[in-house]
Amino acid sequence: MNILLLLVPLSLMLLLLAVGAFVWAVKRGQFDDLDTPALDILADDREPLPPAGEHHDAD
Repeated sequence: MNILLLLVPLSLMLLLLAVGAFVWAVKRGQFDDLDTPALDILADDREPLPPAGEHHDAD
């Protein structure tokens, strides 16, 4: 029964820590855009290379 005197305050401190981390993440904007970062990995950022032997001279 004495272990409850240790575990109850410890669990409350962990709960406060988790709530504080959640509030911090919300204020930092971690949950503002949930869709775009998941789709960015699928996008191809690189420009396609010109075919071999083709020259792009500005003249």
